[in-house]
Amino acid sequence: MYNIEESMAFKRQLARDLEYRSPAKRHALRFGFLDWVRAISFHARILWVYAVARKMIRKGHFDMEAYANRSWKSLHVAESSGGRVEVTGLTHLAGTSGPVVIIGNHMGSLETIVLPALILPFKDVAFVVKESLRTHFVFGPIMQSVKHIAVGRSNPREDLKLVLTRGEELIRQGVSVVIFPQATRAAEFDIEGFNTLGVKLAARAGVPLIPLALKTDFMANGTWVKDMGYVHPERTIHFAFGAPLKVAASGREEHAAVVKFVAAHLKEWGGTIKGEVPL
Repeated sequence: MYNIEESMAFKRQLARDLEYRSPAKRHALRFGFLDWVRAISFHARILWVYAVARKMIRKGHFDMEAYANRSWKSLHVAESSGGRVEVTGLTHLAGTSGPVVIIGNHMGSLETIVLPALILPFKDVAFVVKESLRTHFVFGPIMQSVKHIAVGRSNPREDLKLVLTRGEELIRQGVSVVIFPQATRAAEFDIEGFNTLGVKLAARAGVPLIPLALKTDFMANGTWVKDMGYVHPERTIHFAFGAPLKVAASGREEHAAVVKFVAAHLKEWGGTIKGEVPL
């Protein structure tokens, strides 16, 4: 039921190969109004994925296995819409014992719904998300059913205190924490807006941090509804996990290392970077 067997096979594949690349196939053709049909179809199927999740929640059947399953299904929807997914560096998740803090750039909602399928085979995980996501018409019930840290983003000092306190509690429970330090999701990587919150949490909790570079503009942010943008099948969906870093002293060097990791991969993938990359 709900493709559990298929998602479990995907989980075993990740644990075995420690990387993932979509099966080779021709990208979906781009042709005028058919692009809009593809986008509408993609978003309709994503909504159905999470409508099923809401049904599971109401029946009391939603657990971390189901969470990973719905995330895998979202990845599968992207692939069936012409997307090609490439994931590298999972050896760093598998080879690091205990919980970690994962710090990455933030392009759109696609990474939020796909990352659980990539991380949960190796570590229990919680995301730092906007408070508004808890009441989102699609994702709200899911967020309320899994571990997370919700921040308001109107008071940076309160957000810092909450993330450090709640993040440390989760880490002590063996849960890894994913943080997107940018103020908002954007197609370009804004170095100046990439704060040190994740580094501070890793230092406080005494756990390694793992850099994460991603490029998920396959699904662009929407003009009227940010979660429902245009679909670009010609753009590969990239996720790259870096080697773990132990935070020492101020954490300035580790923060710079994360920035350089993200910037280097985005440059390789043809992404856009705003600001000066640390030397």
